[in-house]
Amino acid sequence: MQLTAQAWLIWKMSGSSQLLALDPILQATPILLFSLIGGVLADRFERRHMLIFSQCVQMSCALVITVLVGMHVVKVWHFLCCSFIAGFGQAFGGPAYSALIPTLVPKEDMPNAIALNSIQFNAAVMVGPALGGWALHTLGDTWCFGLNTLSFLFPIISLLMLTIRFLPEKTGESILGSMKQGILFIRQQGAMQALIVLGFCMTALGVPMRTFLPVFADKVLHRGSETYATLLSMSGMGSVVGALAVAGLGNVKHKGRIALAMLMCLGVGISGFAFSRSFILSCAMMFFSGASMMAVFAMVSSLVQLVVTNQMRGRVMSVYNLTFRGGMPVGNEVAGQLVPLFTAPTVFAVNGMLLVALGLYFLLVQRRVAEL
Repeated sequence: MQLTAQAWLIWKMSGSSQLLALDPILQATPILLFSLIGGVLADRFERRHMLIFSQCVQMSCALVITVLVGMHVVKVWHFLCCSFIAGFGQAFGGPAYSALIPTLVPKEDMPNAIALNSIQFNAAVMVGPALGGWALHTLGDTWCFGLNTLSFLFPIISLLMLTIRFLPEKTGESILGSMKQGILFIRQQGAMQALIVLGFCMTALGVPMRTFLPVFADKVLHRGSETYATLLSMSGMGSVVGALAVAGLGNVKHKGRIALAMLMCLGVGISGFAFSRSFILSCAMMFFSGASMMAVFAMVSSLVQLVVTNQMRGRVMSVYNLTFRGGMPVGNEVAGQLVPLFTAPTVFAVNGMLLVALGLYFLLVQRRVAEL
């Protein structure tokens, strides 16, 4: 809900696609700077405590924005600063979160667990914009941020109720030395390098479409915030369906080939959305691309988790999260510069075609992923 209201307010207050892209860039910047350190700490400290810290930081940012919006003194730079601070919390919470999940389920159930875990996020993406659009028009924008603030209490309470504990091995090695160990492990696993490259390219070319949905709703479809919320909800609904499909497959063979097929489907969906001038067709393409994006994300994430050992999990997942999340600001920045020059439909039509070409490359030429 906050993302829906925040993106819409930034667009309406500034009318700038560059500032619209800058918001997720600033949120991702601390992840780029501190994620590797967060991965080392996730292998040295209780991961549950790191997650609680992360949630508290993000809740504080949401509370500040709620107060500023409620007092009608909010500026664009307030959103940008809070996004940066929230990203700092995520830099330490992300590796701990990724490393904690596999300790809760057996290894053979990993793909199902990752897919089902993805549903909770995308169910929020599906329901949140719908509630956000309703709250934005009926109750006012303050409610979008206030309800988001309250929502952080639930994961904090859930984490406090967990009984599982992570007991890290004692080590006298420096943080830099531990980081080098994680990078060396990745270099020794050829398929891991390919998965990391794939994750970066997928987010750089696929995720910016969600960032620029306000532009499509306003300039291409010539509608208001309710259309933006509907498109985002359709993407979230498709993501839930995609995650359920992956969970239903279970520990299926040829995960790499399935992931590459879904990557190409994602490219087709993005290009189809970019070319569409019909609201119905745009909703269908958002649903299709959302399902494809979640399917490839769940498949690639499960492959990474299955390859890594538990003692290296925090460091390796921090590198994966760094590249995965790093693709978002890179893609948003490039799109933010190109959209004013070539229009949003042109930029994202090309992005979709590049994703199809990337899938074909890993399927036919560089086959490390396809062989998994």
